[in-house]
Amino acid sequence: MSTDKFQNYSRQKVLILIYLPWLVSLMVQINPIASYFVAWLGSFFIFYLTLFSSIKFIPLDMPLVKQVMRPIVIIQLIFAGFMCCTSIFYFMNHLGYEYFTKVNPFPFQVNEQTYAIAKCQRLSLLAHAALVTGIIVKIKQFPVIKHKLNLNLDFFLIWLCVITYVIGGATSKIGSIAQFSYGFINVSITCSALVLVRGMVQRKRGYMIFGGGLFAFNFLASTLTGYKESIIINVIIISFLMYPYYKKVILTLAIPTIYILIYILPTFAGIVRGQSWSGEKSAAEARRNALDAVLNSEAPVLEETNWTFLTDRISEINMFTTFVKHVPAERDFYGLEIVNNSILAVIPRAFWPGKFVTETVSMERVYDAGISYQGSNLSAKTRPVVDGYVSAGFIGVFISIFLYGLATQWICNKAEEWFGGYELGCVVMFNAIFQQLWRGNNFEFLLNNIVYGYIAMYAIFWILKRSNTITELGGYEVSSEGGELERRV
Repeated sequence: MSTDKFQNYSRQKVLILIYLPWLVSLMVQINPIASYFVAWLGSFFIFYLTLFSSIKFIPLDMPLVKQVMRPIVIIQLIFAGFMCCTSIFYFMNHLGYEYFTKVNPFPFQVNEQTYAIAKCQRLSLLAHAALVTGIIVKIKQFPVIKHKLNLNLDFFLIWLCVITYVIGGATSKIGSIAQFSYGFINVSITCSALVLVRGMVQRKRGYMIFGGGLFAFNFLASTLTGYKESIIINVIIISFLMYPYYKKVILTLAIPTIYILIYILPTFAGIVRGQSWSGEKSAAEARRNALDAVLNSEAPVLEETNWTFLTDRISEINMFTTFVKHVPAERDFYGLEIVNNSILAVIPRAFWPGKFVTETVSMERVYDAGISYQGSNLSAKTRPVVDGYVSAGFIGVFISIFLYGLATQWICNKAEEWFGGYELGCVVMFNAIFQQLWRGNNFEFLLNNIVYGYIAMYAIFWILKRSNTITELGGYEVSSEGGELERRV
């Protein structure tokens, strides 16, 4: 069998096998508890099949450990991890358990909510399979590179870090282009982390001081926001960048780090948010109080806050079940309504002064389902799997998340093609500018992020090309396993 035929066979085989858990979960849906656990375990089966099995279909230009920032790894783990795996806490709580210890003395009785949770888990598993399908369909086993960087990468990363931070800060002050600021600031943060890691690997103290100092500054700033996500994102960035070079260290620190993030962070962030957002104290004072609280609090207090976080915040399956009960029993499927709103939301307000407020439009379906109410300060925006379901049921889930995976991998391919390969293209440009794709958002914000993120990435590419910082290669080049450009196609 030729190499091309073998690769196509491998792709087809993995794309067929990843749907087996979903089919089995449908076959046993008469027993919702069994159906839930089959669907929940099914995501781990997909992780194994696509990342660790002998039939995995990944780019072949470098070992898997060195390409962990590509969509098949980082986006699959984060997107599917939050969507599919974190629901176990809510389900165990539903069964009468807390921290996997049974606290309800009465025998559990299957009820309507049990069936709803199982259905949502099956839909989430289908979405996981659809995401992977979209990614694998667009994977190039030998990524095409059309441009090369003409400067030393470390030197360029330092300048890019500084310039994008300045641009990000400036654009955040201008309302009409403020949405670009997040991408530029994320590029700066990612550059600082990459400079730190490259400095550690190369034992270059100057790079370590520069990258470590800036990354530490950004990390400390994230602890003042009151948002758990900003802290978690910083941890994810540095962990994934260090993993290829310090695999044993990262794996050793994984358990205590996850423990801190899950056990302590909810209480810490809650105190900062409660004290600083109300104006009661400055952000720095609130952070000090939060740190004192988590260090001195009794274990039961932390556990209660943490269990609430695990069951109601980290997993959004509770909200998903509400939508599943609401649509189509109480309201017809939305059809293309959400998609149409998403397309309209892309139009700049400068061209359409009377354009609707995207946040308001996206929250209407949340109010309609009774999850929140007008005037509440709760922002409970839906996730892609929910928007796919309320648009067209399980078919909507499959189509929308398949396109999500397809677009994600296509953008990553384009970033590597434009910016000379994996490190600058995928690690910095793709994962920084399109960081929203890690976990996803509702359709209205998601399409907006993709469109304007692509514009920002192209603008950076155009400036670098016009300044001859990057130049076009004479022919397509393929990255070898060692990362050198060596073979033309």
